[in-house]
Amino acid sequence: MTDAIRFILNGDDITLTSVRPTETLLDYLRLQRRLTGTKEGCAEGDCGACTVLVGRLVDGVLVYESVNACIRFLASLHGTHVVTVEHLASANGALHPIQQAMVDCHGSQCGFCTPGFVMSLYGLWLSTEKPTRADIERALQGNLCRCTGYEPIIRAAEQVSAARPSSIFDPLERNRTDILARLWTLRSGETIRIETSGEKLVIPGTTSALAEVLAEEPKATIVAGSTDVGLWVTKQMRPLGTVVFINNLSELQAIHASDRGISIGAGVTYSQALDTLSTHIPALKPFIHRIGGEQVRNMGTIGGNIANGSPIGDTPPPLIALGSSVNLHSKAGMRMVPLDIFFIDYGKQDRRPDEFVESIFVPLPPAENHVGVYKITKRRDEDISAVCGAFNLSLADDNTVRSIRIAYGGMAGTPKRALSVEAFLRGKPWTEETVLAARDQFDRDYKPLTDWRASAQYRQLTAKNLLLRFFLESTGTPQGLTRFEEVA
Repeated sequence: MTDAIRFILNGDDITLTSVRPTETLLDYLRLQRRLTGTKEGCAEGDCGACTVLVGRLVDGVLVYESVNACIRFLASLHGTHVVTVEHLASANGALHPIQQAMVDCHGSQCGFCTPGFVMSLYGLWLSTEKPTRADIERALQGNLCRCTGYEPIIRAAEQVSAARPSSIFDPLERNRTDILARLWTLRSGETIRIETSGEKLVIPGTTSALAEVLAEEPKATIVAGSTDVGLWVTKQMRPLGTVVFINNLSELQAIHASDRGISIGAGVTYSQALDTLSTHIPALKPFIHRIGGEQVRNMGTIGGNIANGSPIGDTPPPLIALGSSVNLHSKAGMRMVPLDIFFIDYGKQDRRPDEFVESIFVPLPPAENHVGVYKITKRRDEDISAVCGAFNLSLADDNTVRSIRIAYGGMAGTPKRALSVEAFLRGKPWTEETVLAARDQFDRDYKPLTDWRASAQYRQLTAKNLLLRFFLESTGTPQGLTRFEEVA
C-alpha cells in the first residue's frame, strides 16, 4: 500500500500525498501550478475551454486523449501524462504548427476558448495523420466558440494537416520513448489510500482489491470517467464521502469480440469501444459519435453509464435491445444479470452496495437482423437525450416478425423495453400497416414525464414515430439527415 499519487505534468514528475478526492485537475492547474492557459467556462464538460491531453498506457501503447479538466478529478490521474497548452511552444518561443495555423487562419478572436481548441486539434494531430473534415468536426464537437463561427478553426486544422512538418517540432513525439518509460515506472499495482481533512480516496491496484475496499466501505462512491459524478461536485456541491477511483485498473479496460459476442470491461471508454462495436454492430457507430463531445467520449465509460442508472443514459437502450447482460463482482463472488431487469426503478438497480460492474456482455445479432438506434436531442451534437430508441429485429422467410426487442430511454424512470409493442408485432407481417397499428401499444408501455428537455406528449409521439422510422429504414428507405460526416 502507498499514500501518494504520481503522474507527469508536461515534463515534470509530480508526487502528491495530500489530495482531496473531489479536487479537480482544472483547479490544480490554475491555482497551484499557475498554468492559466486552461480555462474554466462551464465547469460541466460542455464548452471545452479546459481541454488538456492525458496520455495513458493502453495495452502497452502510449495514447493521448483530450479530456475536460473541469470535471476530471486529480486523483484519477495516477500513472498518466498530463499535457497543457503551455507545453506546445518550443523553448525559444516558436509556436507549435497547430498554434501557428490558428494565427494564420484567424482562428481566434476574444481568445478565451482558443487554448481548448488548440488542445483538441493537438489530440487529433497525434492520432490522425490525414484527418477528413468529418474527423475535424468530431474532434471539435466538445469545444464551443462564440466569436469565429468555427470555419477559421477548421481551416487551421486543414492547413496544418495538409503541410504536416517533421515530428521533431512536436514535444510529445520527440519525447515519446522517455515518457513511455517513465509511465511504466509508475505502474506498481499497489492500492493507494489518502485521507485529507477527513475525506478519503482509494485507488485499488486490482479488481480483487476493489472488491475488498467495497466490502469494507459499501457506501463509497465509485468513479471511472467522472463525466457525471464530476457535475455532482462542480454544480451540485455534493459531498461524496469516500471515493474509489477505478480508471487505472487494466483488468476493467479490456474489450474482446468472439463469435458469441463482445465482452466490454466496465472501464472501457466510449472511444475505446467505438472500433470494436461499430465493426460488429454498424448501427452503433453514428450513435456513439453523438455521445457527448470527444473529451466526454475519451473519459466516460460504458460501465459507468450503466451503473449510474440514469433513465436518459445513452448506452442502456441499445444494449438492452441487443440482449446484453451485466457482470457484477463482489468479495462474495460474481453474478450475471440481464440488463433489461438490472434497472429496477428510478435511481435503483439490482446491484448491492458491495458490488461493482465488472463487465458487460453484448451478444452479436445475426447478420440478417435489422438493428437501429436513434438519439433525439435539442441540438445535434454534445447534448443529452430527450428520447433514445433502439430496435433489434429478426424476420422470418415470409417477412413476419420472428422476434423483436425494443428499448427506450427518456420514456420512464429507467431505460425500459416496450414489451406490449413487441408482443403485438411478434408473428405479424412486417408491413407499414402492422407498424402503424402497433403504435397504440406504446400507451400501454410508457407514461413519460414532462421536463425542460421535452413534454410528455412530444416523447410519446416521438417514440411512436421512431418505430415507423425504423420500419422505413429496415425496408431500404434511409431516413437520416443528409450530412457529409455520415457519408464520409
